[in-house]
Amino acid sequence: MFRSLIAAALIVAPVAAYAQSPVANPAPAAVQAGNYTVETTHTRVQFTVSHMGFSDWYGDLTGVTGSLVLDPKAPAAAKVDITIPVSSVSTTNATLDGELKSEAWLDAGKYPEIRFTSTGVTPTGPRTANIAGNLTFHGVTRPVVLKAAFLASGVNPLSKGYTVGFNATTSLKRSDFGVKTYIPLIGDEVTLRISAAFEKAK
Repeated sequence: MFRSLIAAALIVAPVAAYAQSPVANPAPAAVQAGNYTVETTHTRVQFTVSHMGFSDWYGDLTGVTGSLVLDPKAPAAAKVDITIPVSSVSTTNATLDGELKSEAWLDAGKYPEIRFTSTGVTPTGPRTANIAGNLTFHGVTRPVVLKAAFLASGVNPLSKGYTVGFNATTSLKRSDFGVKTYIPLIGDEVTLRISAAFEKAK
């Protein structure tokens, strides 16, 4: 329950912050329909896993690329395709980063990418939706559901690109994807938090 409350707060809190932004419009109906690409610099994936039950351990994945097709009048028809380079994994500990990239864990040499491709979108509220899709990770493809929340849209005053932003969360068992090192000492359940910016194609 405690983790669920934290996950909910991580989605809801930024929405309030964006509502006060002078450049970002929080109204879903204001979003421009069209094709978008990931704004890589401001998109990141954070993962959390239990460390021996004493604490939660965090890490990041960056360098995300991908596409989004979006129409605010038909949110259920949205499509998203995301690719994450495994070699980007970072935990602020260089030794651990090397271990995570090795064959014992994520095996970045053999499986260089993590990919999510949506298969369906179910709106759950005016700003939220469940995005079902296939996640390919460590050579295994399994269905997952992202709980997504729309943040805002507008013209980025620095890049001048029309941008939309979302947060999303999900959880998975790494053992389902063949990553079983140190289970149960290191947790099997992994929580993912995604902060994604997409820029409209010109």
